[in-house]
Amino acid sequence: MSLNVKSPKESFTVMNELVLPNDTNTLNNLMGGRLLHWMDIAAAISAQKHCNRIVVTASVDNVSFKQPIKLGDVITIEAKVTRAFNTSVEVRLDVWAENIPSGTRAKSNEAYYTFVAVDQSARTIPVPELKPETPEEIELYEGALRRRQLRLVLAGKMQPNDAFELKALFAKN
Repeated sequence: MSLNVKSPKESFTVMNELVLPNDTNTLNNLMGGRLLHWMDIAAAISAQKHCNRIVVTASVDNVSFKQPIKLGDVITIEAKVTRAFNTSVEVRLDVWAENIPSGTRAKSNEAYYTFVAVDQSARTIPVPELKPETPEEIELYEGALRRRQLRLVLAGKMQPNDAFELKALFAKN
């Protein structure tokens, strides 16, 4: 079976949500769990566009909140596949919060999600190759291997001494 080569723009996904009272805490700020839920959906759509298959979430990298998102803000989540491995893809997410009445828009979060492509029996299957095109896409693509190695080391699935790309960041010239 031949898999196609795809560009990151083919997986680009934009999702918008309005922060309603049921989405907030007692300070009228968006609950972090609700945002993670929306991010997981946007990232899964992006991964499915790339793989043309069912995908399942394998990992979520560190997500930090730069500033609170308020009741009434419009959230824009942008997701795009940054690299494809054998059966998995890494998806980068950027989250923007916009207050329409004031006209302000600020980046609130960024994160990387990893998805694994599966068949109808939940067995992993190969994914199409990713060919980055822009300088930003190339930079994200090149960094993806280090991020993957860090995820695997932290999950206990790779020995730190085997994470050669990651170790190169700390090696002295």
